[in-house]
Amino acid sequence: MYVLHIANKNYSSWSLRPWALMRELGIPFEERLIPFPTGSSWSLYRPFSPSGRVPCLIDDGWAVWDSLAIAEYLAERHHGVWPAEAKARAWARSAAAEMHSSFTALRGSCPMSCGVRIEPFPMSDALKHDLFRLGDLWNDGLASFGGPFLAGDHFTAVDAFFAPVAFRVQSYGLSFEGAAATYPTRLLALPAMREWYAAALAETWREPNHEAEVRAAGTVVEDLRAAV
Repeated sequence: MYVLHIANKNYSSWSLRPWALMRELGIPFEERLIPFPTGSSWSLYRPFSPSGRVPCLIDDGWAVWDSLAIAEYLAERHHGVWPAEAKARAWARSAAAEMHSSFTALRGSCPMSCGVRIEPFPMSDALKHDLFRLGDLWNDGLASFGGPFLAGDHFTAVDAFFAPVAFRVQSYGLSFEGAAATYPTRLLALPAMREWYAAALAETWREPNHEAEVRAAGTVVEDLRAAV
């Protein structure tokens, strides 16, 4: 059975991608959650992850240590990871790769913290640009392939790559126009996402650097997490 190493569900957006993909597609795996340390993760995660980071998938002793690489590794072994139709598949891979490498303002200005609700500080032009591009991208996929998911009628890897954004939308009250307006809510309603969210709320870990990033993003108006 696959082993998927992840970090805290409240914070770890990169871990969420393969976790949600595998859970939603019914691909069995063993979860091993090791909370983020304060400072460098290298020494903690290095024993199982060549990069010293998570997520990391272990298959019969073989490590795959990047969320996009994990998706591609799974696609070679399981049906439905990417859309079956060639154009939809190419679009989905392009969109997932864009999410993987871009949207730095969104990541920096709205760090993932599933269990809090934040009144964000005024948006920078860079963040406004990222949100405009996100809405444009989502509307394009939903219109081109008929929805309700980005590349058609099934949840695939491209949706998994935007799953962390859905939690950011919920935490920071972000909004979009057109069909993109309801897409994050659709992701949040998935069984895998509800399971992740419930576990995130139950966590009592608080990592100071991640907490400081959230406070720098805006005013925390509600904290739904279990008490420390």
